[in-house]
Amino acid sequence: MKLTEDEAQMVALVSEFVDERVRPRVREFEEDDIYPAEFIDEMKKLGFFGLLAPTEYGGVGVSTACFARVTEELSRGWMSLAGAIGGHSVITYLIKTFGTPEQRERYLPKMADGTIRAAMALTEPGGGSDLQSMRTHAVPNGDGWSITGSKTWISNAAHSGLIGLLCVTDREATPPHRGMSVLLVEPGEGLTISKKLPKLGYRGVEACELLFDGRWVPRDAVLGGTPHEGWTQMMRGLEVGRIQVAARALGVGQAALNDAVKYAQERESFGKPIWRHQSVGNLLADMATKMQAARLLTLDAAQRLDAGERADMEAGMAKLFASEAAMQVALDAIRVHGGYGYSKEYDVERYFRDAPLMIVGEGTNEIQRNVVAAQLIARNKL
Repeated sequence: MKLTEDEAQMVALVSEFVDERVRPRVREFEEDDIYPAEFIDEMKKLGFFGLLAPTEYGGVGVSTACFARVTEELSRGWMSLAGAIGGHSVITYLIKTFGTPEQRERYLPKMADGTIRAAMALTEPGGGSDLQSMRTHAVPNGDGWSITGSKTWISNAAHSGLIGLLCVTDREATPPHRGMSVLLVEPGEGLTISKKLPKLGYRGVEACELLFDGRWVPRDAVLGGTPHEGWTQMMRGLEVGRIQVAARALGVGQAALNDAVKYAQERESFGKPIWRHQSVGNLLADMATKMQAARLLTLDAAQRLDAGERADMEAGMAKLFASEAAMQVALDAIRVHGGYGYSKEYDVERYFRDAPLMIVGEGTNEIQRNVVAAQLIARNKL
């Protein structure tokens, strides 16, 4: 898919931001797990938080394909920055697509300029990817709902002004997903946000636990105004989320490939650049092929979504393949660098720590295989 001129300029702007501002300084924040407030503020000014918000609400309103390219460029610099707009953008998409006119007016303008940053809350401590076993629930209370339960590994939780919470609003529903709703929850009494959870990679941007202890929200906090439609809404949002995670993997993998290509030309052994040794050259060829294949899968899923078509299988394929490819490419970049790849003097060790998140995040790759298989059968029934 060819981007519009404005979209191409946006991607170029992100690339410039990454090369001039992020890559030279990422270690200042990453090593000590420091929140990158100044980068986040710059991203707000540049419009990155409004990529999926419609222009009538002050957003940029780019295509999903452009959103994926922006995500890839941010991740090429530092995957954590792409994570900072990940859940926020999914909730933006959900409000744009399913929100009532009042919800759009209330949230989208402030989400577009980053005044309000949103977090997406699905995963529970005992549930993981098994959303059907969800225990967090909301019960009617006066002119609203009272929420009880907990969520974990919620990115951007400490800095969010809005949480898109998937929870059970009808505990008698069968199957359980028919009784779920998305509630738009603002921080306040009855909601406790933990300190950031320590992580292998994906540092700087926090992931926290949320504890809901009778947190009350008004009746109009239900996304779209009608309860028990949250499962369908969130599954649509996850198509965007999985494309975004695939694009994050692309950025990490591309950064690893770029560093390996550069190093393979600079480093010599046995009297010639190491890329001329067949074992290293073959590694580079396979790495580049994996990245191109992952990119095409990701853009294919984005195009289907932009065309208004169902894209759960394609988004699952893209997320599955791109994340596994990024993990292998990051490992192969370490191989190309030899002992230096294991040193913090080189960025490839960071890519290797960041890559696993895309394998287990936004639904594990085992779940993606289930999604792909189920859709494959559904679309090809005998």
